[in-house]
Amino acid sequence: MRTQVVIIGAGPAGLLLSHLLAADGVESVVLETRSREYVLARIRAGILEHSSVELLTDVGLGERLARESMPHRGIYLHTPEQRTHLDFVDLVGHGIHVYGQTDLTRDLVDARVRGGQQLVYEVTGTALHDIDTARPYVTFVDADGAARRIDADVVVGCDGSFGPSRQAVPDPRTWERTYPYAWLGVLADVAPSTDELIYAWHPDGFAMHSMRSAAVSRLYLQVPPGTDIAEWSDDRIWTALAARLGHGRDGWTLTPGPITEKSVLPMRGFVAAPMRHGRLFLAGDAAHIVPPTGAKGLNLAIADVARLAPALGALLRGDGALAAAYSDTALARVWRCQHFSWWMTTMLHVTDDPFDAQLQLAQLRWVASSEAGARGLAENYTGLPLR
Repeated sequence: MRTQVVIIGAGPAGLLLSHLLAADGVESVVLETRSREYVLARIRAGILEHSSVELLTDVGLGERLARESMPHRGIYLHTPEQRTHLDFVDLVGHGIHVYGQTDLTRDLVDARVRGGQQLVYEVTGTALHDIDTARPYVTFVDADGAARRIDADVVVGCDGSFGPSRQAVPDPRTWERTYPYAWLGVLADVAPSTDELIYAWHPDGFAMHSMRSAAVSRLYLQVPPGTDIAEWSDDRIWTALAARLGHGRDGWTLTPGPITEKSVLPMRGFVAAPMRHGRLFLAGDAAHIVPPTGAKGLNLAIADVARLAPALGALLRGDGALAAAYSDTALARVWRCQHFSWWMTTMLHVTDDPFDAQLQLAQLRWVASSEAGARGLAENYTGLPLR
């Protein structure tokens, strides 16, 4: 096979990059280790920044998003002392949208199928070759067991933390922070008990009330790393959520419902640099991971490919300036989002240190009472401009 760009990974980053390249007249092939059914069913992030929504709308992917997403003006910050609503629209002029990654992935897959995109699922043994030359190629075994090769001008790794792309970069510099907490996340078939997300600090640990739709709630509890999910019955989960989220305070109630999914999510930050080596470019989780508290993972992936697509188009037309700058410019945004995610995480997750607890409460009071503090959170949460 021969194409201009081989994209490894059919998550939102890889699919959106293929869509953006096609709009620029650039051919691509997308490779994915999982089945199409698995990719479409993956439960991941559900918050889209204002800038992400703008981009998706501008490139023709906003129809269902506009119809079915849940626009939110802001969030609630909750402590046992008070609940404060931060109105992002009033603070910075725009809010965010709740739209499940499964929905976004389906939109992207449907768009690529309509566009005649080559999406190759269930591949194994993917390997990258000659990436430091002008003629890289990728080998893999297809779903029928046949050995395949794709020659290209560029290879892009959108294959996450454990894919082959990052490993193909020789001697990358890496930074990593493992946080001493995890999230127990649940999906519940019950209408959300709140109109907007609640971020709660509580002596027992952080809690969050999010949602996936008008009929499905997404909720999280801080738990120790390595927690056995079997130790958390549905009743225990709902009791802990009610206590931490403020059930019964000022007339607010948390409505429980059937839990359809439980998982424990470890929390870490990771950055690998550079995000380019020769004709290999990295985007999304292949280059960086953030703790989920700031809702940045999916949006960072979108920002990466929004920057990468025009750079690759220019490179293939003979102008390599944007491609040469890609890693540095992308990493500047990555580190800003790493800092915001660290700040949100350390402000809201409890430790065994009572001194830390008082610092956290002081910080939360400041954000709740200071327009400057609230605006800083709003600016980072709703997303920095993509361009």
